[in-house]
Amino acid sequence: MCSKRWIALAAKTPTRDTRHFWSPWRWPIFCGKFRNVPDCAPNLEQALAENPTDSAFHSPRTTRRKGRELALQALYQIEMTGDPSGAAVDLFLRHFEGSPKAKEFARRLVSGTVSQRAEIDRLIAAATEHWRLDRLAKVDFVLLRMAVYELRFCADIPMSVTLDEAIEIAKRFGSEESAGFINGVLDRVAQTSGGKAE
Repeated sequence: MCSKRWIALAAKTPTRDTRHFWSPWRWPIFCGKFRNVPDCAPNLEQALAENPTDSAFHSPRTTRRKGRELALQALYQIEMTGDPSGAAVDLFLRHFEGSPKAKEFARRLVSGTVSQRAEIDRLIAAATEHWRLDRLAKVDFVLLRMAVYELRFCADIPMSVTLDEAIEIAKRFGSEESAGFINGVLDRVAQTSGGKAE
């Protein structure tokens, strides 16, 4: 099985040292394509060369939902490899099915999330005062970053849409607790961030 099984360490009343890890970690599609990729693969091109793609990613979701799912997986791979370059993202997206519009939206989310990461992390840290960012479950942290980018910097996307989409994606890719956790953090960010950036 490709995904790691985390031991639930979170207490009912979280502290700054409590980890937000849960079991099992559900990442069926991504792991199907990168089944043998180590957590710290030297680069994305090598990972893709060693793990050919399949067609299992196709599903009848909306264009923007598909774009968000592609972006989430690309951002996760960036987090693992440390390579945020546009070339790496393009290479990643070429190996997944999706309409041109879905991939264009995914690129927008990935590029924006990477470029605004410092401000995004500041907002997340302020909304998760009882959690250390480096101890959050990786997939939840990546999804939070992407959703906060939408909340703060995408003037054309209503906050309610961003919240609903993030929750649904968390249900698909995260643990049973992910959706509630992400909903709470994003709701707090939405209330304290001052609205959309100009």
